[in-house]
Amino acid sequence: MGAFSIPSKRVFSCLGALLALVCMGWLSAAFVAPAAPGVSLTVLGNVQDGGYPHIGCQREDCRNLFLRPAGNHAVVCLGLVDSTAGKQFLFEATPDAARQAQQLSLLPGAHEGMPDGIFLTHAHWGHYTGLGLLGREAKGARGVAVFAMPRLRNFLETNGPWSQLVTLGNIALSTLVADEAVTVTPQVTVTPFRVPHRDEFSETVGYRIEGPERSALFIPDIDKWSKWERNLRQVVATVDYAFLDGTFHDGAELGHRDMAEVPHPFIVESLALMADWPAEERNKVHFIHLNHTNPLLQADSEESRNVAAAGCHVARYGDRIQL
Repeated sequence: MGAFSIPSKRVFSCLGALLALVCMGWLSAAFVAPAAPGVSLTVLGNVQDGGYPHIGCQREDCRNLFLRPAGNHAVVCLGLVDSTAGKQFLFEATPDAARQAQQLSLLPGAHEGMPDGIFLTHAHWGHYTGLGLLGREAKGARGVAVFAMPRLRNFLETNGPWSQLVTLGNIALSTLVADEAVTVTPQVTVTPFRVPHRDEFSETVGYRIEGPERSALFIPDIDKWSKWERNLRQVVATVDYAFLDGTFHDGAELGHRDMAEVPHPFIVESLALMADWPAEERNKVHFIHLNHTNPLLQADSEESRNVAAAGCHVARYGDRIQL
């Protein structure tokens, strides 16, 4: 007989799941494209905490999405796969965590089942509440590693329903220390660093994610770049990719809301700040965490074209990079 062999049930299962997700619009062709062995980072969501469509939104785009949901709109999340080590991780536990965990497991080099760990940035709605899906009412997971800063760990341990996840052993908390790297596989380290944000319940961090060949910055939330003690340009210069807070395009975007209540760098401010950067530094920037009002959600908008003309990018669902 020749070398041909019957694919395993795992292969058939993955192919069937991928085909179903593609047909439903939940996975793009770019998302399921093969990746080289090693370490990859995939955008599993690029939307602000409230999602898109957004509760109470009466605009035509939201109404259309309520009627015909699109799978490429999910709350901000990155998925890391180290196919050599057989490990995979989520950055953020969002309200869309059920689908994002499934998508993570279908990425090239990933394994079935739960992620090997989840890194949290802070205790705002869209960044940690997906942890509830690991509990008794849903998955009933056992010992999923959750990495959190000290205040956030204390918040999870002392406030229900999150405290039940700890006492039942659904999650196993690991305490992070600012600016200290965590080795998650022989090829990958993750380093948290503090950023200024609305810290009602926890501190807020961004992450430096270091692979064997390249590195990435992940800062989905920050008040303003000018409030950060570090120089953004200098930090971006030390990495190969930078996923940065792009929540709002400009200050008029919310209309009825006081923007001071939800401070973020406006895209127009960030582009002005980066105007004199070298082209190779601007090319690293991928704006993420887009509010449902942000015109950058529409790839064909004038604002999206302006970002491209400035030499930067908008993080899109399914984007994948090798680290």
